[in-house]
Amino acid sequence: MTVDDAPLVYRLARPEDAKAIEALDGSFTTHSVFQVTVAEDGFGIREVPVDPPLHKVFPEEESSDGEDDAEDANARTWVALDSGELVGFAAVSYDPWNRRLTIEDIEVSPAHRGQGVGRTLMGHAVGFAHERGAGHIWLEVTNINAPAIRAYRRMGFAFCGLDTALYEGTPSAGEQALYMSMPCP
Repeated sequence: MTVDDAPLVYRLARPEDAKAIEALDGSFTTHSVFQVTVAEDGFGIREVPVDPPLHKVFPEEESSDGEDDAEDANARTWVALDSGELVGFAAVSYDPWNRRLTIEDIEVSPAHRGQGVGRTLMGHAVGFAHERGAGHIWLEVTNINAPAIRAYRRMGFAFCGLDTALYEGTPSAGEQALYMSMPCP
């Protein structure tokens, strides 16, 4: 539901959604981050507060616009619309060789967060995972995106790995990539 209790519309993305997907505000503000400590025999992750709060705006990049999805039977992008305005999307791909559905990107506008939009979009991804016979669902998230990490954990995802060098040489240098997965429910 939206702020005014009118139902949102969820559907597969269309080529005309591309500009709205690219324009969606995926930034976030957080009062904590997930600190990664690396040791010779493994790593640890713990949530720690940050003061002042951290605000992250992701650098512009090419995003899925749903156009290629029509040609790729193993990729989908869904959008959430509020009165015709795009307020969220989820782009996924499926790899048959390891039966993995990857959440390539999922974003919800700030005004629509905390209202189940992300969970509903993830539900569409889970449905597609079932269609493809996926064994698990996997995603990557920066360690500073604590709001997303907490949401993914509530949805059933668990930490399964990290990459401390993935973002080196990018505007996100200094952050670590956390990998999360869950069995296909």
